[in-house]
Amino acid sequence: MLLPKKTKYRRVRVGRMKGVATSGNHIAFGQYALQSQGMDRITSRQIEAARQAMTRYIKRGGKIWIRIFPHTPVTRKAVGTKMGSGKGSPEFFVAKVRPGTVLFEMQGVSEEVAREAMRLAAHKLPVKTKFISREEA
Repeated sequence: MLLPKKTKYRRVRVGRMKGVATSGNHIAFGQYALQSQGMDRITSRQIEAARQAMTRYIKRGGKIWIRIFPHTPVTRKAVGTKMGSGKGSPEFFVAKVRPGTVLFEMQGVSEEVAREAMRLAAHKLPVKTKFISREEA
């Protein structure tokens, strides 16, 4: 699973997500990509499940890039704990994703194989996604 090696602050405040992606919204490395259509938090477990689904389908052919990283810690308090006594301890890490963010990229396989691999990966993610390809000019 993806985890940050070191974080500046152990706990972060929740905040709000709004707007569309202004960076990381185009294909940078591969030929095909999976782009988010919605806004949500994607956990490191979901990213890993999507990566495994793609890797298993393409059977060691091609290359995959993961364009998102779970930097943000999410805290939880123990079940049955009374209100107060501070913020909970970090449980897992998430990547905050906005509409237009490129999640995964792929190269070295045919479009049909890439499209099916991305479809399998999209089923593991909480956001609505779309398959895009690089325009060759």
